[in-house]
Amino acid sequence: MRHTPQIGVSSTRKDAWDKVTGNAKYTGDTVPQDILHARIVTSPHAHALIKNIDTSKAENYKGVKAVITGKYFSVLTGSMITDRPPIAKDKVRYYGEAVALIVADSEENAMAATQLVEVEYQPLPVVNSIQDAIKQGATLIHENLGEYFCPDSGVSPLAHSNICDHIKIRKGNAPYDWSQCDNLIEYNFSMPSSDHLAMETRNASSSISPDGIVNIHTSTQAPFAVKEEIAKAYGIDEGKIVVHTPLVGGAFGGKATVSIEFLAFLASHAVKGRMVRIANSREQDMNSTPSKLGAEGKIRLGATKEGKIKALECIYYTSCGAYSDTGPRMAKAIATDCSGPYNIENIHCDSHAVYTNHSYATSFRGFGHSVSTFGIEMAMNKLAQELNIDPLELRRMNAIKPGDLSPTQDKITLSNTGDLEKCITKGKEILNWDKNKKIRKKKGMIRTIGVSCFWKTSSSPPSATSGVVLTLNTDGTINLNFGATEIGPGMKTTMAQILAEKMKMKVEQIYVYMDVNTQISPKHWKTVASMTTFMVGNAVIDAAEDLIRQIKEVSSIVLRCNPESLDVQEKRVFLKKNPDVFVEFKDIVHGYQYPNQSSVYGQLIGRGNYIMERLIPLDKETGKGKSGVSWTVGVQAVEIEYDPKLYTYRLLRAVTVADIGKVINPKMARGVVMGGMSMGLGLATREEFLYGDSGTLENTSLRTYKVMHFGEQPQYEVEFIETPQIDAPFGARGIGEDGILGIPSAFAHAISKAAEEDFHQLPISPENIWKSKTGGRYDTL
Repeated sequence: MRHTPQIGVSSTRKDAWDKVTGNAKYTGDTVPQDILHARIVTSPHAHALIKNIDTSKAENYKGVKAVITGKYFSVLTGSMITDRPPIAKDKVRYYGEAVALIVADSEENAMAATQLVEVEYQPLPVVNSIQDAIKQGATLIHENLGEYFCPDSGVSPLAHSNICDHIKIRKGNAPYDWSQCDNLIEYNFSMPSSDHLAMETRNASSSISPDGIVNIHTSTQAPFAVKEEIAKAYGIDEGKIVVHTPLVGGAFGGKATVSIEFLAFLASHAVKGRMVRIANSREQDMNSTPSKLGAEGKIRLGATKEGKIKALECIYYTSCGAYSDTGPRMAKAIATDCSGPYNIENIHCDSHAVYTNHSYATSFRGFGHSVSTFGIEMAMNKLAQELNIDPLELRRMNAIKPGDLSPTQDKITLSNTGDLEKCITKGKEILNWDKNKKIRKKKGMIRTIGVSCFWKTSSSPPSATSGVVLTLNTDGTINLNFGATEIGPGMKTTMAQILAEKMKMKVEQIYVYMDVNTQISPKHWKTVASMTTFMVGNAVIDAAEDLIRQIKEVSSIVLRCNPESLDVQEKRVFLKKNPDVFVEFKDIVHGYQYPNQSSVYGQLIGRGNYIMERLIPLDKETGKGKSGVSWTVGVQAVEIEYDPKLYTYRLLRAVTVADIGKVINPKMARGVVMGGMSMGLGLATREEFLYGDSGTLENTSLRTYKVMHFGEQPQYEVEFIETPQIDAPFGARGIGEDGILGIPSAFAHAISKAAEEDFHQLPISPENIWKSKTGGRYDTL
């Protein structure tokens, strides 16, 4: 029997029809009539003591059911360091932090009542930058830092400081004798914090039934983390908490942390279990909830005159904002891959996670790797310029290869990393690099191409796990249920294709449970880290093998043969040597009935799981260890047209070539990477949070926070190299974050060449180019 492949083809998404017809349901689309609404009262100060809160006027306002402050059910939360109260108590640490919560019978009444809460503050000195945080005698944001509990034992906050973690990488001879290098390059840079800006703002609702069952409906990447963290914080049995997550309207890492869910639970608890909904406005989503981290870095790169890199020294400071959240883990991710995809034998890296009085940071697409990529890649471009070597040739000659060691001294193989040289070769072909790498001038305009390589591994916990359950319908079709949320890239469809390929049946015969319900969906750690295809995909294959084993066992009785002599395809079980002898799934999957109507077995249920294997925590002094199962490598380029008279530019083309092991769904894969590339161009050219001198966030709307518009998008080209990862489902690596990683550095390389100016700070807007070229002086002529 001939099987039609179900992977490597662009199958229609499982949620396509619901989404294009408007029938898709998100968390905020179902609002019961008797639901209550909550709104937060926020701090106008970035750093201040709370001297007194008077809620009496708000409590007496029409429709108000409850007003709660940080003293209500007071706890500290945090997945790495328990340093954050859901509602500020005694002290506020960033502009926009919640200081009270109003619950009312309508959004209008709740919003009006927020204006009636009177808070007396005593302002404190503001830590408004990384440099403010690390200077001698700096104001402390967390005076009790050394006393906080750390659920993650790998985190080491430094008491009496603003440093919540410090990660070291020491490989080879560190410190290095720089006199052995013919050329030294130093590059300092900074990247601002910015917003995730998902189309659907954060929102959640909660209710508590009379028997104590807590139901939380939320737009999240981590429903099981919501369940577990609320259970731990408030001493509730995990089994009494049920988290429901339908389709998620974008996330980009911003919904991987537990934040608004705490408020929804507290609001419901304050009104005796009634359902309460809290939904951020766009402004609140930008100034009150987690953002992308900001960072500063210093790179020192030493090489021979031929271009062989001998040593790397780098120092990173990442701004976690007011609370740690996943900041320490992102600082670790930056250190883990600090070398870029290059073989550097001597590495000395220090990566610090630092508190500031800004919005606290959480996971963002790339998980810190856009920071480390920008630093190393801009240094590579500078080195190529100094040595007068083709920048792609410099990368090729230093590309990491099988047998080399990563910064954490993990051994590189083709399977766990892929083939960067093939990516570079393919990229040069697409770009027509030998012809187009030079600066071209036409009619006063300058065209040029900037390049960058990238690599990324995950920073998953060693115990991260995924589960899958398969049930069958009476017609032999299969129901697929797992705990990863559909946040946009199409992973539900990807899993259906993997299952269909393993079962040798059509993907249309796989029915996926699109929502996640923590009571009935098997646990998945979090839908993050570009690891869903790898983790859930392996669990799907494990479940399929379990189901096939059961199917063969039943069928061997029916067909009177050994199970080993059977195979499955197209909802049939048949003899390998004679496919005409078969039994159909529909006759066995809910038990087999003999001609005399007696029955054996029962319904068949496949179950599978996957847990991270052989991940080793980093040694605190050397950084030796293993933080991820594999890397994805690739090359990216951005072509621009620059106007030297007006200091403006047009984005013409953006290119990505990545080794993703095996392409499961080509159209979806290209779409995911293109989306990341667009985000990378946003970071490179315009996106940033602007903080005033007092720590006030000044651009909290889409009028003042600039994003890429449709008409500004360049032509995107995405191609893939396929070097299978042997322990991955059909060899496929994760791709969710790759598109964003090297685009900022590729753009910065292009504009630096065109404008003949070194740029060290993102974003690089026309205004910033003008300032850099003219010193900010207007030419009246």
